[in-house]
Amino acid sequence: MTDTRSDRIAAYIGLGSNLDGPRTHVSRAFSELDALPLTQLAGHSSLYASTPVGPQDQPDFINAVARVFTRLSPLALLDQLQALEQRHRRVRQRHWGPRTLDLDLLLYANLEWQTPRLTLPHPAMHERAFVLIPLAELAPEIVLDGYTAATLAMPHQGRDLRRLVP
Repeated sequence: MTDTRSDRIAAYIGLGSNLDGPRTHVSRAFSELDALPLTQLAGHSSLYASTPVGPQDQPDFINAVARVFTRLSPLALLDQLQALEQRHRRVRQRHWGPRTLDLDLLLYANLEWQTPRLTLPHPAMHERAFVLIPLAELAPEIVLDGYTAATLAMPHQGRDLRRLVP
């Protein structure tokens, strides 16, 4: 079987970490995404530092967005992402709490889908600078609700988010 981009789905994944060396967790996750079954890393944004959403009694986050090409179904990809979180010793102590690695499936091609486990596109991505700005850096032409990621990111520039130098 040929391994061409045309027979795989482009998916976008939001990455975040604020515990135990968050920059290392996110950077390591890029290569680990590339090693997932039937999946290849096709690029990623810069790393960004952001203030936490929700409880403020926790460290700032390191965030990024990655693009992968995959043959996995949305739920199979979600399973792989959650297994990767577990390998980073992710513990879910409270909603919006600190974590070693958080991986959110943001987009899966142009699929609109809702199940008890997964909603695509990710329902809150339009309001989050830590998703929109890295997504716009990586794929400014992606269309969400009739607007490009670049257009949606503009009002969020400079809001509790700073690009980190390599």
